Amino acid sequence: MTYKYVRLANLLKKQIALHPPGECYKLPTEKELCKAYGVSRQTVRRALALLARENLIEKRQGSGSYATDPLIREAKTVPLPILISCDEEYIYPALLSDITSRLKRAGYHSKIYITGNQVSAERKILSKLLSQPLPGLIVEGVKTALPNPNADLYERFFVQNIPVLFMNGSYTNLKNTVLVRHDDVGGGHLLGTYLAAQGHKMIAGIFKGDTSEGINRYYGLAGALLDSGLPVPDSQINWFGSPEIDALRQQQDTRFLSDFIHKQLKSCTAVVCHDDEIAYWLLRELMRAGFSIPGQISVVSFDNSYLSTLSPVPLTTLAHSPGETGRTIASNILQMMQGEAASSQTIPWHLIIRSSACPPSSRR
Repeated sequence: MTYKYVRLANLLKKQIALHPPGECYKLPTEKELCKAYGVSRQTVRRALALLARENLIEKRQGSGSYATDPLIREAKTVPLPILISCDEEYIYPALLSDITSRLKRAGYHSKIYITGNQVSAERKILSKLLSQPLPGLIVEGVKTALPNPNADLYERFFVQNIPVLFMNGSYTNLKNTVLVRHDDVGGGHLLGTYLAAQGHKMIAGIFKGDTSEGINRYYGLAGALLDSGLPVPDSQINWFGSPEIDALRQQQDTRFLSDFIHKQLKSCTAVVCHDDEIAYWLLRELMRAGFSIPGQISVVSFDNSYLSTLSPVPLTTLAHSPGETGRTIASNILQMMQGEAASSQTIPWHLIIRSSACPPSSRR
Protein backbone atom coordinates (compact mmCIF):
# COMPACT_ATOMS: atom_id res chain seq x y z
CA MET A 1 0.00 0.00 0.00
CA THR A 2 1.29 3.41 -0.93
CA TYR A 3 1.08 6.02 1.80
CA LYS A 4 -1.07 9.09 1.18
CA TYR A 5 1.88 11.47 1.41
CA VAL A 6 3.82 9.45 -1.20
CA ARG A 7 0.83 9.55 -3.57
CA LEU A 8 0.52 13.28 -3.03
CA ALA A 9 4.26 13.78 -3.62
CA ASN A 10 3.97 11.87 -6.92
CA LEU A 11 1.06 14.07 -8.00
CA LEU A 12 3.04 17.19 -7.17
CA LYS A 13 6.02 15.87 -9.14
CA LYS A 14 3.78 15.71 -12.21
CA GLN A 15 2.67 19.28 -11.63
CA ILE A 16 6.27 20.42 -11.28
CA ALA A 17 7.23 18.62 -14.52
CA LEU A 18 4.60 20.61 -16.46
CA HIS A 19 6.53 23.83 -15.89
CA PRO A 20 9.46 24.59 -18.24
CA PRO A 21 13.06 24.91 -16.95
CA GLY A 22 13.92 28.38 -15.74
CA GLU A 23 10.33 29.22 -14.74
CA CYS A 24 9.91 30.20 -11.11
CA TYR A 25 7.05 27.91 -10.07
CA LYS A 26 5.62 28.41 -6.61
CA LEU A 27 3.64 25.51 -5.19
CA PRO A 28 0.22 26.14 -3.62
CA THR A 29 0.16 26.79 0.11
CA GLU A 30 -0.29 23.97 2.58
CA LYS A 31 -3.90 25.06 3.14
CA GLU A 32 -4.59 25.11 -0.61
CA LEU A 33 -3.05 21.66 -1.07
CA CYS A 34 -5.15 20.25 1.78
CA LYS A 35 -8.31 21.57 0.12
CA ALA A 36 -7.35 20.58 -3.45
CA TYR A 37 -6.41 16.98 -2.62
CA GLY A 38 -8.62 16.35 0.40
CA VAL A 39 -5.78 15.44 2.74
CA SER A 40 -4.59 16.55 6.17
CA ARG A 41 -1.93 19.16 6.78
CA GLN A 42 0.34 16.44 8.18
CA THR A 43 0.10 14.55 4.88
CA VAL A 44 0.92 17.72 2.94
CA ARG A 45 3.93 18.47 5.10
CA ARG A 46 5.30 14.93 4.76
CA ALA A 47 4.86 15.11 0.97
CA LEU A 48 6.66 18.45 0.80
CA ALA A 49 9.46 17.13 3.01
CA LEU A 50 9.90 14.18 0.63
CA LEU A 51 10.13 16.52 -2.36
CA ALA A 52 12.66 18.67 -0.51
CA ARG A 53 14.84 15.63 0.28
CA GLU A 54 14.84 14.78 -3.43
CA ASN A 55 15.87 18.40 -4.24
CA LEU A 56 12.69 18.92 -6.27
CA ILE A 57 11.58 21.88 -4.18
CA GLU A 58 13.13 24.37 -1.83
CA LYS A 59 11.37 26.05 1.07
CA ARG A 60 11.89 29.78 1.39
CA GLN A 61 11.14 31.06 4.84
CA GLY A 62 8.15 33.38 4.88
CA SER A 63 7.49 32.84 1.17
CA GLY A 64 6.55 29.19 0.57
CA SER A 65 7.78 26.23 -1.48
CA TYR A 66 9.28 26.61 -4.95
CA ALA A 67 10.25 24.05 -7.58
CA THR A 68 14.00 23.91 -8.13
CA ASP A 69 15.35 24.40 -11.62
CA PRO A 70 16.37 21.08 -13.28
CA LEU A 71 19.88 22.43 -13.80
CA ILE A 72 20.15 23.18 -10.09
CA ARG A 73 18.87 19.70 -9.22
CA GLU A 74 21.52 18.16 -11.47
CA ALA A 75 24.22 20.42 -9.98
CA LYS A 76 23.41 19.23 -6.48
CA THR A 77 24.51 15.71 -7.43
CA VAL A 78 28.01 16.97 -8.33
CA PRO A 79 30.49 17.84 -5.55
CA LEU A 80 31.33 21.51 -5.21
CA PRO A 81 35.15 21.81 -5.22
CA ILE A 82 36.90 23.83 -2.52
CA LEU A 83 40.55 24.64 -3.29
CA ILE A 84 42.47 25.46 -0.15
CA SER A 85 46.14 25.56 0.79
CA CYS A 86 45.75 23.18 3.74
CA ASP A 87 42.92 21.31 5.45
CA GLU A 88 44.53 20.25 8.72
CA GLU A 89 46.64 23.04 10.17
CA TYR A 90 45.63 26.08 12.17
CA ILE A 91 42.28 27.71 11.30
CA TYR A 92 41.31 25.49 8.36
CA PRO A 93 39.33 22.65 10.01
CA ALA A 94 36.84 25.04 11.63
CA LEU A 95 36.57 27.18 8.49
CA LEU A 96 35.90 24.17 6.25
CA SER A 97 33.36 22.79 8.70
CA ASP A 98 31.46 26.10 8.67
CA ILE A 99 31.43 26.18 4.86
CA THR A 100 30.54 22.54 4.19
CA SER A 101 27.84 22.31 6.86
CA ARG A 102 26.00 25.29 5.40
CA LEU A 103 26.34 23.91 1.86
CA LYS A 104 25.01 20.56 3.06
CA ARG A 105 21.92 22.20 4.54
CA ALA A 106 21.28 23.69 1.09
CA GLY A 107 21.52 20.25 -0.52
CA TYR A 108 25.09 20.47 -1.87
CA HIS A 109 28.04 18.32 -0.96
CA SER A 110 31.63 19.40 -1.44
CA LYS A 111 35.09 18.02 -2.13
CA ILE A 112 38.32 19.46 -0.75
CA TYR A 113 41.39 19.91 -2.97
CA ILE A 114 44.74 20.86 -1.40
CA THR A 115 46.99 23.26 -3.32
CA GLY A 116 49.73 23.55 -0.70
CA ASN A 117 49.86 27.21 -1.81
CA GLN A 118 51.62 25.99 -4.95
CA VAL A 119 50.84 27.40 -8.40
CA SER A 120 51.67 24.08 -10.09
CA ALA A 121 49.30 22.14 -7.83
CA GLU A 122 46.55 24.69 -8.44
CA ARG A 123 46.99 24.35 -12.20
CA LYS A 124 46.80 20.57 -12.07
CA ILE A 125 43.59 20.68 -10.01
CA LEU A 126 41.94 23.33 -12.19
CA SER A 127 42.80 21.47 -15.40
CA LYS A 128 41.13 18.35 -14.05
CA LEU A 129 38.05 20.21 -12.85
CA LEU A 130 37.51 21.91 -16.22
CA SER A 131 36.57 18.54 -17.70
CA GLN A 132 33.79 18.03 -15.15
CA PRO A 133 30.31 19.54 -14.79
CA LEU A 134 30.49 21.78 -11.73
CA PRO A 135 27.88 23.75 -9.78
CA GLY A 136 30.52 26.28 -8.73
CA LEU A 137 33.99 26.68 -7.28
CA ILE A 138 35.40 28.07 -4.02
CA VAL A 139 39.09 29.03 -4.13
CA GLU A 140 41.62 30.17 -1.58
CA GLY A 141 44.06 31.93 -3.88
CA VAL A 142 47.68 30.81 -4.20
CA LYS A 143 50.39 33.41 -3.52
CA THR A 144 47.85 36.19 -4.01
CA ALA A 145 50.42 38.97 -3.71
CA LEU A 146 51.68 37.89 -7.13
CA PRO A 147 50.08 37.74 -10.60
CA ASN A 148 48.75 34.23 -11.17
CA PRO A 149 49.85 32.26 -14.24
CA ASN A 150 46.69 30.14 -14.00
CA ALA A 151 44.45 33.06 -14.93
CA ASP A 152 43.79 31.46 -18.33
CA LEU A 153 42.14 28.47 -16.62
CA TYR A 154 39.97 30.69 -14.43
CA GLU A 155 38.88 32.58 -17.55
CA ARG A 156 37.62 29.27 -18.95
CA PHE A 157 35.47 28.75 -15.87
CA PHE A 158 34.03 32.23 -16.39
CA VAL A 159 33.30 31.50 -20.08
CA GLN A 160 31.43 28.35 -19.01
CA ASN A 161 29.40 30.47 -16.55
CA ILE A 162 30.64 28.45 -13.59
CA PRO A 163 30.48 30.66 -10.47
CA VAL A 164 33.89 31.14 -8.84
CA LEU A 165 34.18 32.61 -5.36
CA PHE A 166 37.58 33.55 -3.93
CA MET A 167 38.28 33.64 -0.23
CA ASN A 168 41.06 35.51 1.61
CA GLY A 169 42.61 36.78 -1.61
CA SER A 170 42.11 36.88 -5.38
CA TYR A 171 44.44 37.70 -8.27
CA THR A 172 45.40 41.11 -9.65
CA ASN A 173 45.36 39.78 -13.22
CA LEU A 174 41.76 38.51 -12.92
CA LYS A 175 39.09 41.18 -13.20
CA ASN A 176 35.64 41.37 -11.63
CA THR A 177 36.14 38.47 -9.24
CA VAL A 178 33.93 37.98 -6.18
CA LEU A 179 36.00 37.83 -3.00
CA VAL A 180 35.22 37.23 0.67
CA ARG A 181 38.08 38.46 2.83
CA HIS A 182 38.91 40.01 6.17
CA ASP A 183 39.60 43.72 6.54
CA ASP A 184 43.35 43.18 6.82
CA VAL A 185 44.28 46.81 6.19
CA GLY A 186 41.89 47.84 8.95
CA GLY A 187 43.20 45.06 11.18
CA GLY A 188 46.82 46.11 10.78
CA HIS A 189 45.81 49.69 11.52
CA LEU A 190 43.87 48.60 14.62
CA LEU A 191 46.84 46.70 16.09
CA GLY A 192 49.31 49.47 15.28
CA THR A 193 47.05 52.11 16.82
CA TYR A 194 46.56 49.99 19.94
CA LEU A 195 50.31 49.61 20.48
CA ALA A 196 51.00 53.26 19.75
CA ALA A 197 48.31 54.28 22.25
CA GLN A 198 50.06 52.13 24.86
CA GLY A 199 53.19 54.23 24.34
CA HIS A 200 55.29 52.01 22.08
CA LYS A 201 57.58 54.04 19.82
CA MET A 202 59.50 51.34 17.94
CA ILE A 203 57.09 48.73 16.56
CA ALA A 204 58.26 45.88 14.34
CA GLY A 205 56.27 43.60 12.08
CA ILE A 206 56.56 40.13 10.57
CA PHE A 207 54.31 39.30 7.61
CA LYS A 208 53.83 36.72 4.87
CA GLY A 209 55.10 38.41 1.75
CA ASP A 210 53.55 36.24 -0.96
CA THR A 211 49.91 36.75 0.04
CA SER A 212 47.69 39.81 -0.24
CA GLU A 213 46.76 39.25 3.42
CA GLY A 214 50.34 39.86 4.51
CA ILE A 215 50.75 42.89 2.26
CA ASN A 216 47.51 44.44 3.50
CA ARG A 217 48.28 43.79 7.17
CA TYR A 218 51.64 45.51 6.75
CA TYR A 219 50.00 48.40 4.91
CA GLY A 220 47.51 48.86 7.75
CA LEU A 221 50.28 48.82 10.34
CA ALA A 222 52.33 51.35 8.35
CA GLY A 223 49.32 53.65 8.13
CA ALA A 224 48.77 53.45 11.89
CA LEU A 225 52.40 54.30 12.61
CA LEU A 226 52.30 57.31 10.30
CA ASP A 227 49.00 58.47 11.79
CA SER A 228 50.58 58.23 15.26
CA GLY A 229 53.65 60.20 14.22
CA LEU A 230 55.92 57.16 14.46
CA PRO A 231 58.52 55.90 11.97
CA VAL A 232 57.87 52.99 9.62
CA PRO A 233 61.12 51.10 10.21
CA ASP A 234 61.96 49.18 7.02
CA SER A 235 64.81 47.44 8.81
CA GLN A 236 62.37 46.08 11.42
CA ILE A 237 59.81 44.62 9.01
CA ASN A 238 60.41 40.95 8.24
CA TRP A 239 58.95 39.16 5.23
CA PHE A 240 58.66 35.37 5.07
CA GLY A 241 57.10 33.06 2.49
CA SER A 242 55.51 29.67 1.95
CA PRO A 243 58.79 27.71 2.27
CA GLU A 244 59.32 29.02 5.80
CA ILE A 245 55.74 28.16 6.78
CA ASP A 246 56.07 24.64 5.33
CA ALA A 247 59.32 24.07 7.26
CA LEU A 248 57.73 25.44 10.43
CA ARG A 249 54.70 23.14 10.18
CA GLN A 250 56.49 20.03 9.02
CA GLN A 251 59.77 20.23 10.97
CA GLN A 252 59.18 22.98 13.56
CA ASP A 253 62.01 24.86 11.85
CA THR A 254 62.02 28.28 13.53
CA ARG A 255 65.32 29.62 12.21
CA PHE A 256 63.69 32.49 10.31
CA LEU A 257 62.06 33.60 13.56
CA SER A 258 65.30 33.33 15.49
CA ASP A 259 67.08 35.41 12.82
CA PHE A 260 64.30 38.01 13.05
CA ILE A 261 64.74 38.28 16.81
CA HIS A 262 68.51 38.68 16.75
CA LYS A 263 68.78 40.92 13.70
CA GLN A 264 65.66 43.09 13.69
CA LEU A 265 64.01 43.23 17.12
CA LYS A 266 66.82 44.55 19.31
CA SER A 267 65.56 48.14 19.56
CA CYS A 268 61.82 47.35 19.41
CA THR A 269 59.33 47.20 22.26
CA ALA A 270 56.48 45.58 20.31
CA VAL A 271 55.87 43.40 17.26
CA VAL A 272 52.79 42.83 15.08
CA CYS A 273 52.66 39.25 13.76
CA HIS A 274 51.01 38.04 10.56
CA ASP A 275 48.80 35.65 12.52
CA ASP A 276 48.52 33.60 15.72
CA GLU A 277 50.62 30.78 14.29
CA ILE A 278 53.61 33.07 13.76
CA ALA A 279 53.00 34.82 17.09
CA TYR A 280 52.86 31.48 18.94
CA TRP A 281 56.22 30.32 17.60
CA LEU A 282 57.83 33.76 17.79
CA LEU A 283 56.82 34.07 21.43
CA ARG A 284 58.41 30.69 22.20
CA GLU A 285 61.61 31.76 20.46
CA LEU A 286 61.65 35.06 22.34
CA MET A 287 61.34 33.27 25.66
CA ARG A 288 64.06 30.81 24.63
CA ALA A 289 66.30 33.79 23.85
CA GLY A 290 65.71 35.18 27.35
CA PHE A 291 63.04 37.81 26.67
CA SER A 292 60.12 38.25 29.04
CA ILE A 293 56.68 38.73 27.48
CA PRO A 294 55.33 41.39 27.75
CA GLY A 295 58.02 42.61 30.16
CA GLN A 296 60.57 43.29 27.41
CA ILE A 297 58.52 43.05 24.25
CA SER A 298 54.79 43.03 23.46
CA VAL A 299 53.42 40.59 20.86
CA VAL A 300 50.10 40.97 19.01
CA SER A 301 48.57 39.09 16.08
CA PHE A 302 45.54 38.13 13.98
CA ASP A 303 42.92 35.31 14.07
CA ASN A 304 42.00 34.61 17.73
CA SER A 305 42.61 30.92 17.10
CA TYR A 306 43.17 28.15 19.63
CA LEU A 307 46.88 29.04 19.50
CA SER A 308 46.16 32.42 21.06
CA THR A 309 45.12 30.74 24.31
CA LEU A 310 47.52 27.78 24.13
CA SER A 311 50.46 30.17 23.88
CA PRO A 312 52.76 30.33 26.95
CA VAL A 313 51.52 33.91 27.28
CA PRO A 314 47.91 34.39 26.06
CA LEU A 315 47.96 36.51 22.91
CA THR A 316 46.35 39.86 22.28
CA THR A 317 44.87 39.25 18.85
CA LEU A 318 42.17 40.19 16.37
CA ALA A 319 38.95 38.22 15.98
CA HIS A 320 35.75 38.17 13.97
CA SER A 321 32.38 36.70 14.94
CA PRO A 322 32.55 32.88 15.29
CA GLY A 323 31.66 31.13 12.04
CA GLU A 324 31.12 34.42 10.20
CA THR A 325 33.71 33.80 7.49
CA GLY A 326 32.46 30.31 6.61
CA ARG A 327 28.82 31.37 6.64
CA THR A 328 29.56 34.35 4.40
CA ILE A 329 31.52 32.24 1.91
CA ALA A 330 28.81 29.57 1.72
CA SER A 331 25.97 32.10 1.44
CA ASN A 332 27.70 33.93 -1.40
CA ILE A 333 28.50 30.86 -3.49
CA LEU A 334 24.93 29.59 -3.02
CA GLN A 335 23.65 32.96 -4.19
CA MET A 336 25.92 32.84 -7.25
CA MET A 337 24.90 29.27 -8.11
CA GLN A 338 21.25 30.34 -8.05
CA GLY A 339 22.05 32.90 -10.73
CA GLU A 340 21.87 35.89 -8.44
CA ALA A 341 24.39 38.73 -8.51
CA ALA A 342 26.98 38.70 -5.74
CA SER A 343 29.55 41.27 -4.71
CA SER A 344 32.78 41.07 -2.74
CA GLN A 345 32.49 41.29 1.03
CA THR A 346 34.95 42.38 3.70
CA ILE A 347 34.64 41.02 7.23
CA PRO A 348 35.78 43.37 10.02
CA TRP A 349 38.13 42.53 12.88
CA HIS A 350 37.75 43.39 16.55
CA LEU A 351 40.42 43.39 19.25
CA ILE A 352 40.73 40.71 21.94
CA ILE A 353 43.03 41.96 24.69
CA ARG A 354 45.04 39.40 26.65
CA SER A 355 48.34 39.53 28.48
CA SER A 356 50.93 39.47 25.66
CA ALA A 357 50.99 43.27 25.36
CA CYS A 358 51.43 46.08 27.85
CA PRO A 359 52.67 49.70 27.88
CA PRO A 360 56.48 50.08 27.90
CA SER A 361 56.24 52.05 31.13
CA SER A 362 54.72 49.07 32.96
CA ARG A 363 57.66 46.76 32.22
CA ARG A 364 59.19 44.96 35.12
